[in-house]
Order: sequence, then C-alpha cells, then structure tokens
Amino acid sequence: MSAIIDGENKGGFTMQKEFDVIALGELLIDFTMHGESEQGNNLFEACPGGAPCNVLAMLNKLGKKTAFLGKVGQDQFGTLLKATLDDVGIDTSALYMDQEVNTTLAFVHTFPDGDREFSFYRNPGADMMLTADEVDEEFVKKAKIFHFGTLSMTHDGVREATKKALKIAKDNGLVITFDPNLRPPLWSSLELAKEQMEYGFAYCDVLKISDNEIQFISGKEDYDEGIRYLQEKYQIPLILLTMGKDGSRAYYKDMRVEVAGRVYTVNGKKDYTYGSDWTFTVYGSFSVNEGVSVSCTSDSYGSSIFNSAWTRASGTSGHSGATATASGTMTRYYGGAPVQTVYPSVSVSCDKYGNLS
Repeated sequence: MSAIIDGENKGGFTMQKEFDVIALGELLIDFTMHGESEQGNNLFEACPGGAPCNVLAMLNKLGKKTAFLGKVGQDQFGTLLKATLDDVGIDTSALYMDQEVNTTLAFVHTFPDGDREFSFYRNPGADMMLTADEVDEEFVKKAKIFHFGTLSMTHDGVREATKKALKIAKDNGLVITFDPNLRPPLWSSLELAKEQMEYGFAYCDVLKISDNEIQFISGKEDYDEGIRYLQEKYQIPLILLTMGKDGSRAYYKDMRVEVAGRVYTVNGKKDYTYGSDWTFTVYGSFSVNEGVSVSCTSDSYGSSIFNSAWTRASGTSGHSGATATASGTMTRYYGGAPVQTVYPSVSVSCDKYGNLS
C-alpha cells in the first residue's frame, strides 16, 4: 500500500482526485486561559479547535488540498470557524451550519507539566448533529485519503454518518487514516468508546494512537505488546504511536522505528511564554554544515495551528561542533486579524558529528 496516491485507476486510465485528504469530525471552539481582568477575573480566548481540522491545516501548509466534512452552529462561533477554514484554504463546501444547535465549546486547563484537562459544552453540540443524509457519496469519492476520529462516533446520528462515510471510502479504495483521540467525558461509557475504537481499527490503513490509548484498548502495559495485539487482530498496515515527551514509534509489518523525545531550551526554559498563558514549544533539527532550523507547532493547547506563522531561521555550524542560535517571528490571530507578534529565539548545540546535545 502506498500512502501517496496520484489517482484512481479506472478502465486503464487514471482519474485525478480533487482532494488529497477529506476529514470528518469535530470543529469547535477551545476557550483557553488568557490572563486576568483588572478585577481579577479569569479571561478566556476563543480559539479554533478540533483534531481533524488541525490535521488538515498542517497538510495545507505542506501544499496539500484538503476538505472538511462536519457541522457547526449558525452562531458567531460557527461563523468564526468557517472563516478560519476558508482563510487557510480548507474546502468548506461540506461544512454544515445547524440552525438550532450551537457550536460545540471546550474550556481547556493546562497543567504545569503540559497535560490538559477539557470541560466540554456539548449536550448537544452542533458537531454531533451531522446526519448520514449529509454525507454525500460523490463528495467523499473526491479524495485520495479519508481521515476520522472517534468524537464523531459518540452519539447515534453522527455515528451513523461516520460509518456511512467509512463504507464509501473503503468501497472506493481510499486510504483510511484514524486517530481515536479518546476523550472519556464525551462518552456515556468507556465500553462504548472501546467498541467504536475497535470499529475504526477494522477500517483503517494507517492508525495514529497515543500511549494511554494503546494501553486502554489492549489492556497491556507494554506498548510493543499492545501494538502487536492490534496488528494481529486488525491487520493494520501502519501504526504510529505517540508517547508525549518520550517520543514516537512507527510500526510496519515486523519493523519498528523510534524517535526519542527531545526537550529544547528556549532562553533557558522548556517553554517560553509571552503575555498571559501563550506558551509554545519549539523543535528543530541540527546537522553539520546545514545549521539549525526551528519552527513553532502551535500554542500549548494546539488550538492556534490554523493561523500560527513561524519564520524559519538558520544558524551556522562547524565540523568541530558549535552552538547556533536561530530567531524568528510568530503572530497569533483572532478572527483573521493579527493581535500579537512575538520574537522567540532558540539555541541548540551539536557535537562534531552533528548530533544534538
């Protein structure tokens, strides 16, 4: 199987697809802490959120053509979300606006170690109102890859819509990618969550799963044993395991590739905060004679990825090893308008072989 598909072969000729990836799922507002008012009250910032569209936004930055299938409310937040997707080039022709149910909201609390806790306002929320009738077969067939998660499988109606889209994708030879993105508070029971995750495993060609999710679904503490359980039961060709600060692993057949997690310092800190609760983490790669390049993924909540902009910069290195410093700019947007620009810098050092130290 190849994850890079140029088109679908029909009758000896290739049909070009309109989209590289179509994603179905939740699109919501993340309210993140943004300091305090003069009266000492907490201030919250309304940030575009939702894992499926975070994926699409990054793919768009990489030059891919993407589209979203889902639903928001016909309210100020739904309007903001649609405008955000339009701004970054994600096709919104299958983004529905619900006239009766408001856009889903989530309040995010981030702990000092970077872990997050979510409080959802989704009883109901517009994202769970998508119906099977709103999943158009011809639209899904326009993509090479179909991506989904389990937040669109928590309730009957949207679950039926998700399963319809999955069947269309499978029947028409799309590559199917799956990120369970387990959020226990949104499920009536963890047994139901497990059942729907297993449904997704049976369909996907590529699975992205986290360390806590693999332990939950397999009942095994050892990650490799948990992955082996999935491979043997569901025959998933490619599985990507994320382990937070400990890095990530990729499993394909009997091969395993691991990249260790690294913490880079920014002016002596793991994270660098500008203003109130605007924290981002930089990452980079360093090799001899090529210098250092760094980039910003998003804020610590992962919710500003739609409009975060980081200017790549390079330092210089020598064969004997060196420390290089890079700097750039990052602008945060609200409603399409820039509201704050910061100027972070990062220093990394390497040995004479180009290995990060």
